[in-house]
Amino acid sequence: MSSAANRLKEEGNTYFRDGDYKNAEMLYSKAIQQDSSNPKLFTNRAMARIQLRSFDACLDDCSRAINLDPKDIMKPFFLLAQAQLALRHPNEALQSALTAYEECLKINSPSTRAVCSLVLQAKKEKWEVRERERVRARNELFRDLEIMLREHAQEEMKMLREAVDEEENEESRQRVERKVEELQSLFAIADQEGMAKRTVPDWMIDNISFAVMHDPVITKTGNSYERSTLFEHLRRSPTDPLTREPLTVDELRPNLALKEACELFLRENGWAVDW
Repeated sequence: MSSAANRLKEEGNTYFRDGDYKNAEMLYSKAIQQDSSNPKLFTNRAMARIQLRSFDACLDDCSRAINLDPKDIMKPFFLLAQAQLALRHPNEALQSALTAYEECLKINSPSTRAVCSLVLQAKKEKWEVRERERVRARNELFRDLEIMLREHAQEEMKMLREAVDEEENEESRQRVERKVEELQSLFAIADQEGMAKRTVPDWMIDNISFAVMHDPVITKTGNSYERSTLFEHLRRSPTDPLTREPLTVDELRPNLALKEACELFLRENGWAVDW
């Protein structure tokens, strides 16, 4: 980095620490004019733009930083995921956050816990999109069923008018109306659970795979993980994924209370396996 670019970057860092993100962005931009080959300048400007809620511009800076240095991508992907979430692109945000998380584990980064929280947020927002679509589809189904019931009732009434006198026709009409109302009530009661918002508690989620836990184990620091994913992680790095403290398989214990709670939740909410 040229001396002029470095000076501008340091001035921008001072403004950033003071919470003056507009001037920080301006100085990072001037530094980029002096040296557009330095990925850290784009990452710094992306940080300022996140604070300024200039999310589209942040996407561009993150992409530039990643392209300039494909070996140092944890922070730009972390920022990229935040911008994508803010722009309501949870699918893309989840992929970016997972990439940042994998990089955190490789370099044993102190940002692992923050990145882990971002992955969970992205996964939750992705789930929310699916849930809104599911509820919308069920609402359309109820609407279609009601139309079908009404049409069936009208056909039945037409047949009754041709076959019976007026008094019997009115009694039959009332029976049909009651039948329609009863069926509608039955459908509504039966599908109350299906129409309700479905969420998976945070305590059920493994902080490595971000899936529902089935066989949790607990570490000496009190963190719980899915057994298989933690074993796989320990083969690569003998550390706790969140605290980064040394950790071995012998120090793990089954978390029986959590396992029982997970099993109970899954028995009552079978849909959660798809989370």
